[in-house]
Amino acid sequence: MTQVLTIGVGAELVQRFSAASGGGLVSLGVEALGADPGLLDHLAASPPEMVVLGPGVPLDHAFVISGHVEVAAPTTSVVVIAPSDPDLWMAAMRAGVRDVLSPNATLADVTAVVFRAGELARARREAVAVDPATAATGNRVIVVASPKGGVGKTTVATNLALGLAASGPGSTVLVDLDLQFGDVASALALTPQYSLPDTVHGAASNDPLVLKTFLTRHPSGLSVVAGSDSPAAGDAVTAAEAGRLVETLSREFCYVVIDTAPGLTDHTLTVLEQATDLVLMSSMDVPGVRGLRKELDVLTELHLVPAGRHLVLNGVDSAGALSMEDVEDTIGAPLDLVLPRHNAVPLSTNTGVPLLQAGGKDPVTRGLQTLLQQFLPPAPARRGVFGRRRAGAR
Repeated sequence: MTQVLTIGVGAELVQRFSAASGGGLVSLGVEALGADPGLLDHLAASPPEMVVLGPGVPLDHAFVISGHVEVAAPTTSVVVIAPSDPDLWMAAMRAGVRDVLSPNATLADVTAVVFRAGELARARREAVAVDPATAATGNRVIVVASPKGGVGKTTVATNLALGLAASGPGSTVLVDLDLQFGDVASALALTPQYSLPDTVHGAASNDPLVLKTFLTRHPSGLSVVAGSDSPAAGDAVTAAEAGRLVETLSREFCYVVIDTAPGLTDHTLTVLEQATDLVLMSSMDVPGVRGLRKELDVLTELHLVPAGRHLVLNGVDSAGALSMEDVEDTIGAPLDLVLPRHNAVPLSTNTGVPLLQAGGKDPVTRGLQTLLQQFLPPAPARRGVFGRRRAGAR
């Protein structure tokens, strides 16, 4: 049951809201706004999931009320009943209105709006419940990049983020910054309601609390900024907007993991300015290794290689013509992690179950666990019954 408060809404539409909410509805006339000046205080004390402002409430007044509700009851969604109009939508979103519903809305339309309000209320409660101290210090921005596609960036990014999410509730967010063909949501078997463009436009772009309601939740507790629905939608996201998004997320989460598009796009370069760590990947072939060297050289020249640099070679096959010595000589630096080719990887990709979630014993999973440990704080030394460190502990 969803708690809904309607003000100045017609009887027919009230009936539809009552049916859609499962009976959890209180209906008031417009006069209640003037007769009860403490209405917003009541909302703060016992907030419903939704406040619906009907045609009887002037739009300018409705927008003012919406702004007050946003502050007094952040888990409450405000819906305005008004004819659909693009300019009205923009003004409503800036005021904090979550939905604009037609006066002639059907039961199906009302049900969809009530469902969204319930989901947003749940997400906001979770966001408010996260201990802010968990994101106060030691935040890390981890960029996963490569000079070309098909080298396993998304596999590494999703597994790394999933492993970091286990360090604490609300600790980690994964951003799909492959604007045109990002598939983080698919790799995690998620069906997101919102995508990257939604997080950088409208109210979410300047309010961290609203932004968190636009994130998709994985069962592990990982939060996800899903990739764009289409290449055209992705192209509407500027590099500056992506940078502001990462900056905001880095203040709210201990770990921000970013899966980037192949190559050095403006968006990748922008988020690298904030990165504490770079996981730079290549496949074990001549074009890939040479591309890795070139990308590393360019980033070094631009002073965009963070202190935490991790070079990963993926899909290694013992039958390949290149040796590890050949690869490291070409790159001009030692590799930090070598992941072999293994049939566990395509199985994971096709089922949407990350390797670290499946908990297998294959060498790729073990390698990803090794990479994960580079980002987690060291475990405290185990001590004996008399307070001394156990033998062998260093």
